[in-house]
Amino acid sequence: MEKKLVITLTGPDQVGLVERFTRLVLEYHGNVKASRMVRLGGVFAMLVHVSVPESNLEAFRERVRSLREEGYKLTTNLSEEWDVADYSGWLPYQISLRGADHEGILHGVAQHLAEKGVNIESLETNVVQAPMSGINLFMMDAVVLAPPEISLHKCQETLEEIGDQLNVEIQVSHYVG
Repeated sequence: MEKKLVITLTGPDQVGLVERFTRLVLEYHGNVKASRMVRLGGVFAMLVHVSVPESNLEAFRERVRSLREEGYKLTTNLSEEWDVADYSGWLPYQISLRGADHEGILHGVAQHLAEKGVNIESLETNVVQAPMSGINLFMMDAVVLAPPEISLHKCQETLEEIGDQLNVEIQVSHYVG
């Protein structure tokens, strides 16, 4: 039987870290199920969902934890399969936001989604300089699960209102994967 773990690792960025980590997973006959990895502000952050045979679980966790000796911070959490029935009939939407950067944009959108009972599945933000003006542009891309009563039109309409308040443009579309 296999066990699944969600592992977070943050620390100094270095060439070959992903190779070393994935080799470690293979040494314990594990498999990477899903991952997100990024370098932010010179710090490398890894969020990985792995499976390993139950017989290798504790040895694998101890080996991963030994990365702390190299200056990495990490957590290992057993993960359970979530019950898809909990989200039966829910609708996946892609949200894209663009606008001049200022405080509170992400909080405003997250607060609105939470109030409507919408679950954020994934979210990515970035600030870049606009090519012509050089002003800082805030960009957000998210995938959300909305309760069945929130149609695409209703979601777009209410997020456009939030966008007007925050002075940003928000687009909502069906998520196609």
